[in-house]
Order: sequence, then C-alpha cells, then structure tokens
Amino acid sequence: MLYVGVTNDLRRRMWEHTRKINDGFAAKYGICRLVYYEPFDFVQNAIAREKQLKRWRRDKKVNLIATTNPGWVDLSCEWEPLYRELDEALI
Repeated sequence: MLYVGVTNDLRRRMWEHTRKINDGFAAKYGICRLVYYEPFDFVQNAIAREKQLKRWRRDKKVNLIATTNPGWVDLSCEWEPLYRELDEALI
C-alpha cells in the first residue's frame, strides 16, 4: 500500500504514523515506512504535487520511488531517538 500526503513536519507525522496516533488510512493499513519524500518551500506547491501523485497509477509511483530509493529503505529509521522524546512527552 502506498500513502501520499502533505505535512509541515515530516518527522512528527512519521511518529504519528508509527504510533498510530490518528485514525485514518495510514493506521488502517499499517503505513509506517517512509520510502520517498519531496520537500517544498510553499504549501501550495506541495498540495499541487500531492494531487498530481494521487492521480498516478501505482506502477508510476513505484518507478518514482525506485529511482531514488531502489531498496525501499525506511528513510525515517534514524529518527527513532526523536520518537522516544515524543513518546516521553506524552507520558
């Protein structure tokens, strides 16, 4: 399953996904690995790109990911220390 979304804080959003903080698509389907992302300076551009990607067929999205991350490595795995800090803040 592939998830496309926009956020102003990618690390926080990935923490929410891995901890299933919010109900929704990511929690329902167990989306918790970051394999591709694009940074934007303006939210309008990010939203336009999100809409574009959501219209793409799965194979086109897979090819996009494979060009920069052929092993589909979780790009957020190094953020675990930050996640622990966020976990502690909830306690």
